Amino acid sequence: MIEMKNDKDRKMDVGGNRTMKRRNEVEESLKWDLTRLFKTEEEYEKALEDCIAKSIAIENNYKGKINNAEIAAKAITDYNALLEKQDLVSHYAELSLSVDVTSSINQKREIRFSNISSEIAARVKFLEESILHLSTVELNKLLQMIPEYSVYIEDIGRKKEYVLTPQVEEVLETMAPTLESNYKGYEITKMADMHFDSFKVNAKEYPNSYVLYENVYQFEPNTEIRRKAFDSFSKTLKKYENTTAHFYQSHIQKEKILSDMRGFESIFDYLLFNQKVTKEMYHRQIDLIMNELSPHMQKYAALLKKIYQLDKITFADLKIPLEREIAPKIDIEGSREYVKGSLSILGQDYLDMVMKSYEERWVDFAQNEGKSTGGFCASPYQRKAYILLSWTELLSEVFTLVHELGHAGHFILAQQNNRYLNQEPSLYFIEAPSTMNELLLTKYLLKQYSEDKKMKRWVLSNMIANTYFHNFVTHLLEAAYQREVYRMIDEGNSVQAEDLNTIKRTVLHQFWGNDVEINQGAELTWMRQPHYYMGLYSYTYSAGLTIGTQMCNRLTHEGEIAAKEWIEVLKAGGTKTPIELAAMVGIDITTDKPLRDTIAFIGEAIDEIERLTEELDEK
Repeated sequence: MIEMKNDKDRKMDVGGNRTMKRRNEVEESLKWDLTRLFKTEEEYEKALEDCIAKSIAIENNYKGKINNAEIAAKAITDYNALLEKQDLVSHYAELSLSVDVTSSINQKREIRFSNISSEIAARVKFLEESILHLSTVELNKLLQMIPEYSVYIEDIGRKKEYVLTPQVEEVLETMAPTLESNYKGYEITKMADMHFDSFKVNAKEYPNSYVLYENVYQFEPNTEIRRKAFDSFSKTLKKYENTTAHFYQSHIQKEKILSDMRGFESIFDYLLFNQKVTKEMYHRQIDLIMNELSPHMQKYAALLKKIYQLDKITFADLKIPLEREIAPKIDIEGSREYVKGSLSILGQDYLDMVMKSYEERWVDFAQNEGKSTGGFCASPYQRKAYILLSWTELLSEVFTLVHELGHAGHFILAQQNNRYLNQEPSLYFIEAPSTMNELLLTKYLLKQYSEDKKMKRWVLSNMIANTYFHNFVTHLLEAAYQREVYRMIDEGNSVQAEDLNTIKRTVLHQFWGNDVEINQGAELTWMRQPHYYMGLYSYTYSAGLTIGTQMCNRLTHEGEIAAKEWIEVLKAGGTKTPIELAAMVGIDITTDKPLRDTIAFIGEAIDEIERLTEELDEK
């Protein structure tokens, strides 16, 4: 049985004076198994050298020689083989760093890989340009010869009008480590340089850190602990706002320069290009939620204030669980029951696949110094998945686990059915399988507690707090903030910490209205999210959840038929656009109906929570 140690054995003891464990102090059972990628450092180094050799061979064999479909087909096949190997090397370097950014060995390995990766990319950059110059006849022949790479070939054609001269493209590839260094600077500032002061409540000292605040304190039912933790957290963020703003400003200015260089109409066109969606779809997602979801969420905030009997509801209070007395503690072994119960509706094959995550150690459950916050799923090509968590035994961790298993199942099926160059779907769709899994967990919990009003309220409130709040509110408010920043950049302006704070505070006021106090420190929330270094990513959480909500409703009513259709969608990988993927299961995202239906669903759930609260108060 895998379980967290009890409090007296844990260094991350909230309310004590001890510090978090170092990575080498964490027991192996709580760590993911990187030996599925490479068993030793020597094996990793050999694979890295092999990638270099493959890239040199591609350059020697094909540069200046791709003048027909036959040669192009061979070059693409060799290129795909290089990328499959390089994907494993990349994940090994990056995953090692993500669990311990304080390690100089991990930092050096990742930096070295990044530099070599840039050299490889520059070496093989000619391939796309060569394919672009093939005649229409040869391109059609190429598509017929290697249909397993159709998406890659068609995407090259889409890029044609935005490609720069070979010399400029080569320079950009060579400079990639420098161009991408702002994100690394942000991460090192956040995870290695920031040290948070402890704080006292009733003469008891509480340690603070990024992981402690984001995984524990912001959900803490004790109002004094929660608010003092927020103040302590914000005090340290404030010290680094100018450094963080510098990295962010440099990153978005780079995106603006590249957008202009390539001839895009706006930075939004540039960033949405690879997502294969329209600006109308992007703006609609933000505008409808900002305008039509906000009244429902303001009602939810008022419920929190009432149930906790707060003097006021502040930004620091919005993540507390609505039910504070009955939330169960869930150890890692106990989470199996929740995963099985919620995901079995997707079929035995799917369930068997994701349940292997426990025995094969896909998940890094550990809490240790230097580990990235939050959660993510990485999917090295045909090597299953790697899921990062920091297990706290809260129900929210189970929601995060099934969310990341949604990504894992999606990419495993996509990779089983597509070559590397065809596997990856649009960012717009990427969060649909993960967020739908969260809703399936909610459905499972509602069945368990259908006759108990208090438990039913607890389940519904967790759905709002863990699924919709996170994806439809937190990430959507990030997107609304991000849009205003990009508008300023697109108009030729720059942004400093003061500007970013003002924009964030304005967006928060707009959504939460006058009933929620946007207290000092709330404006610094922009400093907490790495998504801003990943293009227009934040809004895709709500876009994916819109599809996920509609699909969950279909599964509930149609069962096996809908499940089989969904599995086919997951297998499609990147071979279809988001519009086409949604259409495969009868969802039309070219209209506002799925989004409006989802907002209505959220509103109905909050109304039900309010009704249950009134009935419970009458007892």
